[in-house]
Amino acid sequence: MRTAGTAYARWIQAEPRGNIFAKLPPGADQRGSIEMSIAIAAPGNGEVSGLLDFDAVVIGAGVAGLYQLHKLRELGLRVRVFEAASGVGGTWYWNRYPGARFDSESWTYGYSFSKELLEEWNWSEHFAPQPETERYLNHVADKFDLRRDIQFDTRVVAAHYREDTRSWDIALGDGGHVSARFLITAIGILSAPTMPNIPGIGTFEGRSHHTHDWPKEGVDFAGKRVAIIGTGATAVQTIQEIAKSVGHLTVFQRTPNWCAPLNNGKISKDEMDGIRARYPDILALCRETPGCYIHSTDPRATMDATPEERIAFWEKLYASPGFGIWQGNFSDMLTDRAANALASEFIANKIRQRVHDPVVAEKLIPRNHGFGTRRVPLETRYYEVFNQPNVELVDVNETPIESVTRGGIQTSAREYPFDIIVYATGFDAISGAFDRIDIRGTGGTRLKDVWANGPQTYLGVFVAGFPNLLMTMGPHAGLGNYTRTAEYSVEWVSGVIHHATERGLTRIEATPAGVGEWTDYVLALGQGQLMNEIGSWMTGVNRNVEGKQVPRIMRYSGGHPAYRAHCDAIAAAGYRQLALA
Repeated sequence: MRTAGTAYARWIQAEPRGNIFAKLPPGADQRGSIEMSIAIAAPGNGEVSGLLDFDAVVIGAGVAGLYQLHKLRELGLRVRVFEAASGVGGTWYWNRYPGARFDSESWTYGYSFSKELLEEWNWSEHFAPQPETERYLNHVADKFDLRRDIQFDTRVVAAHYREDTRSWDIALGDGGHVSARFLITAIGILSAPTMPNIPGIGTFEGRSHHTHDWPKEGVDFAGKRVAIIGTGATAVQTIQEIAKSVGHLTVFQRTPNWCAPLNNGKISKDEMDGIRARYPDILALCRETPGCYIHSTDPRATMDATPEERIAFWEKLYASPGFGIWQGNFSDMLTDRAANALASEFIANKIRQRVHDPVVAEKLIPRNHGFGTRRVPLETRYYEVFNQPNVELVDVNETPIESVTRGGIQTSAREYPFDIIVYATGFDAISGAFDRIDIRGTGGTRLKDVWANGPQTYLGVFVAGFPNLLMTMGPHAGLGNYTRTAEYSVEWVSGVIHHATERGLTRIEATPAGVGEWTDYVLALGQGQLMNEIGSWMTGVNRNVEGKQVPRIMRYSGGHPAYRAHCDAIAAAGYRQLALA
């Protein structure tokens, strides 16, 4: 890992034909620095910004994309958002599978940029279901008149940087092209669904759906023979819901997950009024915690407490709503193997208590990773589903799926007949949505090739060789409670663009040195975090995607307050100076 004390941005003065030479601030010392370069020039070949179709194009109209549009409008820019869906919402538009809902508290997830919006919206549950969240995001789009700058049912298939005009040429799925000075990705971290590599999927004659592409009209499970492949967070929510009405449910599990109770509840009018009055304190707390949740890590180490104190503490967390047992556990739970093993055994015993059949219970207890080293699915009577006589658990490690047939699923043991198959097989996470767009920077370099061995970024926002490309919530950024972290990402990106546009700058670019320094720093910071050793979507692992079988450090692991401190220091110094410990 390279080290850095004070690091300077490099400012590039460009001639009209694009030749550049460095112009460093007086006294700047590049040794051990993290750098960002910003080109200062009029567009090449005499082109002016007005000849471009837009000042900025945003890909995606989800949580980040909607706010990004709002912020860029405030800067007076001509903006167009392209959205593949027919409506706003991103994740909350697509993921309408049964049981889909928040796993962070509703009232910590909504936007905070508008006091009026905070005051007028009432959440009905502490962890809102998908339909309510989609209504909320539609309300935001209407309130701020965002739809007029969004083109729906339009997928961005390619984006190529043009050196001569310092702009992006953006190709659309309908064959159209637009140009823009800045290209901003708001494509989400879980937006590229993957299907399993099972022969015969296309031959099934019943209904089948991936949870990401769920039909708007819903699916009737009453009395049906249903298969679900997968036991991740999405599958957990789906299983516990459809088990209420199915004729028979067969769950095909490869890797069990550690799950904890959601402990959800309705929000009365009086309680909502109380939450609204506490919004300043709630939002301040979210800014202070590592994941931007209301749950803060306990300062004690696991072994600082007696065995009796540990059990009492964990019992309290297990009975409390939300991510407390994950985000508010002992300080060493995710770094010390012995501490993690104790917490894991506590959860394992809870599973054994809740599942009547001891053989099934043991199958539902993970063996290849400790509690909290993957994102913890929150559940409501999920384990009790396996006590139902019409629910069967199939371990595909013991009896692998060989094929999907016309009438069901063939395993190594037998063929199971089904009316419906649900694929809860996850996403090509974090970088996958980037891979599905042909993004090319200077010299025609493909982003997918640059990231072949893992993402390389500056602050999770910039990539060397891709001028004027800015990522909201990109790889190596500070992730967590999504809207809390996305708001900050959008505001920081907007600040850079404002800095450039008010000075007439036409090129913003991270240097290779800056990207190398930040990437090395993120990788080193992630060492020792048990979750970075585990194959999961948080480490970019997907067995159904070529080249993504090995865990990689994909996120900034130092907590969001520290991430903001890095980014704020750069902005405060006019994007020239960065203090990095």
